[in-house]
Amino acid sequence: MECISKMRNDFRPRYGICAHVISLPINLEPCVKEFSESTHRVIRLMENMKALCIPHRFRKAEENGGDNSEKVVEVLMINSNSGNGLLFPKGGWENDETVEQAAMREAVEEAGVRGEIQHFLGYYEFKSKTLQDEYSPEGLCKAAMYALLVKEELEYWPEQKIRQRSWLTIPEAAERCRHAWMREALIDGFVKWQESGMACTMNTSQD
Repeated sequence: MECISKMRNDFRPRYGICAHVISLPINLEPCVKEFSESTHRVIRLMENMKALCIPHRFRKAEENGGDNSEKVVEVLMINSNSGNGLLFPKGGWENDETVEQAAMREAVEEAGVRGEIQHFLGYYEFKSKTLQDEYSPEGLCKAAMYALLVKEELEYWPEQKIRQRSWLTIPEAAERCRHAWMREALIDGFVKWQESGMACTMNTSQD
């Protein structure tokens, strides 16, 4: 009995401390509010990140009356639903896909082409009125742009009823591009990559 009594005395202080700690009043509302706002910021940040690609192909120059040994690059653009000018396939990405996968998916959904990502062209910033809110008053967005070599042009695709696609030369695409930042991605990103010789090398190795 003495041993049991001693054990009770040994445990009593620790239980007392635990009970005291548990009974402390804790206001979780500020923490929950901060967590909610942080989560909302992350969600809005993801919504403001876009994945794009410049679908392209190489055609023999002889088809345009040129030298047989030369190849002409053409890019694929689609019409805009909100005005004049042409666009490259663009959209957000899902939680279960990479940015590259999102860019390829948008190419299928909007332009009806399947292909292979060849090169990351860089990040390009733009503003969107539809994404303006307290966390981004200016609606600032960032787009990850990729070069996509087209392997297959689909006869049917998800947005074919509202999208028309056009194959254009670089000068034609630059002239008809709806947004200045897309034109910048085409000229400063895609064209410079083409001129570096990497694109032709990759295309030749895949022929």
